[in-house]
Amino acid sequence: MYASGDNAVRPAATTYRVWADDPQGFTTYGVAALHHNFHEHPLFQVPELVKLAMELAPREQCRFMRQGMTVASAIAHDSRHPDGRSLEEFFQRMEEPGSSVALYNIEVIPRYDDLLHSIVGSMRALVEREQPDIFLVNGFVFFSAPPSVTPFHIDRENNFWLQLHGRKTLDVWDHRDRSIVPADGVEDFIVTQSLRKVRFKEEFMPRALEFDAGPGDAIYFPSTSPHMTRSGTDWVGPGNRLSISIGVTFYTSVTRRLARIHQTSRLMRKCGLSPSYPGESMLADACKAAVGGLVGAARARIVGMSPTARRFKRSLKPPPGSY
Repeated sequence: MYASGDNAVRPAATTYRVWADDPQGFTTYGVAALHHNFHEHPLFQVPELVKLAMELAPREQCRFMRQGMTVASAIAHDSRHPDGRSLEEFFQRMEEPGSSVALYNIEVIPRYDDLLHSIVGSMRALVEREQPDIFLVNGFVFFSAPPSVTPFHIDRENNFWLQLHGRKTLDVWDHRDRSIVPADGVEDFIVTQSLRKVRFKEEFMPRALEFDAGPGDAIYFPSTSPHMTRSGTDWVGPGNRLSISIGVTFYTSVTRRLARIHQTSRLMRKCGLSPSYPGESMLADACKAAVGGLVGAARARIVGMSPTARRFKRSLKPPPGSY
């Protein structure tokens, strides 16, 4: 029994966090299995996430994945459901096999922005001992009713991937392995967001790190790490037919510098040169980062100042996180 009045004994508030079993062994330059308890957070329960989706819908930040996709498919999210159903109808039938929706950039909703920063904040000390200056924290929530997949792709940002409900298999590859994604494929994606040269092949599978994730499991992987997800039906049952995960992405001073290097390398490649890949030459990296910073700043200034340039904003705008 609790005492009454100012001297009442109250249960301690839950501390939500992401953690590594071996903090000293954690590195931002490799893939790491982690743990978390954010799946217990009130804002990550299904009714609250449905409420979040309704708030994001007017911004066209709820994207549906068409059924029948494979891990080798091109990523194709659309703000309209393939069958024309409304978002309300989708959530009424969200446990139907193959149903899938992604909630993009949930940080635009202040209570979720705070939550995303608390996720990253719980690992900030380990991240910033190697990669200082965390910025642009974003969040992407993925609802899916198995069978479902997220096709093979790469991201510009570092990623904390948390499984919240149900189960999902995540496959991740070493971001430094140029036999998985070629150098010009990484550059194209960083600068223009083109995944044309990022293509899955079955022969990649033996080199993947595979995680069968359930609630409380988390995985960290660095910027440009190739990855994909799958969710089968072996675990589903009454009242447990949804897989929900969240990708919490962020940039750092290191990803900023790499984006600037890639931007310069792409310009060099277009001139017929064969630039070194980041990490192969410290001198070349330093020069390219300086040039990329100047080019990015100039492009951002042009886009911001010229009404004419704004019509070509997509082609002129420097890579996100590079300036």
